[in-house]
Amino acid sequence: MSEVKLSGSLRTDFGKGAARQARRANLTPTVIYGHGQDPKHVNVEAHALMMALKTPNVLISLDIEGAGTELVIPKAVQRHPLKPVINHVDFLVVKKGEKVTVEVPVHAEGELAAGGNLLEHVLNTLSVEAEATHLPEAVTVSVEGLEAGASVLAKDVTLPSGVTLVTDADAVVLQVLAAQAEEPAAEETEEA
Repeated sequence: MSEVKLSGSLRTDFGKGAARQARRANLTPTVIYGHGQDPKHVNVEAHALMMALKTPNVLISLDIEGAGTELVIPKAVQRHPLKPVINHVDFLVVKKGEKVTVEVPVHAEGELAAGGNLLEHVLNTLSVEAEATHLPEAVTVSVEGLEAGASVLAKDVTLPSGVTLVTDADAVVLQVLAAQAEEPAAEETEEA
């Protein structure tokens, strides 16, 4: 995974009013914490941040004006309930070589066995531990030929090298449900 480079500036004003003012100026308020250092409050350009966060578990090199560069990953993202904007982001400082635990999306690929069965995603994400600079964007599970009643457990998911599973190994990730037959529609009798 490559690093995304963003720039930001330290915030000195806090509270709702300051956050709203930053958002009107197309900036997103963020907080950087971790490794025992004091939290840093930073404003980041909103559009660039939104584009960077389209990639799950993105590694960001954040150049903070007058405070150096921090290597961070998003820990919590608060989105506006109606508008397509990000209200606030919490970043976690990471170091190269450090292991972190993140949630990774699960993608299914392949065709189920014939019969109109349904695939249910019991878990949409898996908790994994990986080096901060080599976080997987997603894991792919093959469901090719699975029949009704079959399930895929977390321990059956193939993970990239250097990535270990944190989720319970016996947790069901995907399961195949049998298609239910529809009852024939009752025919209406014509009145004589």
